[in-house]
Amino acid sequence: MTRLAFAIAALAFGLAVAAPARADFGVIRFERGVCTVWTESHAKPAGTGWRVLWYHQPTREAAEGRIKWGAAHHWCHNQW
Repeated sequence: MTRLAFAIAALAFGLAVAAPARADFGVIRFERGVCTVWTESHAKPAGTGWRVLWYHQPTREAAEGRIKWGAAHHWCHNQW
């Protein structure tokens, strides 16, 4: 019985370690309308005057695409 419990625990640990890492990108808009990709969307920028527009983007390219969409809809005022 102890061996079975140990085997199940080892299998569960192995599956947890083998799970793919999830990249986490967000898009932050600062008070002047400049948007940027924030690499850790769970961490907040210092100071005030910012707002999270999108969070939990799977790739940096997806987050940059959101910035371009925001610029087309006048949410972001980045100069490309």
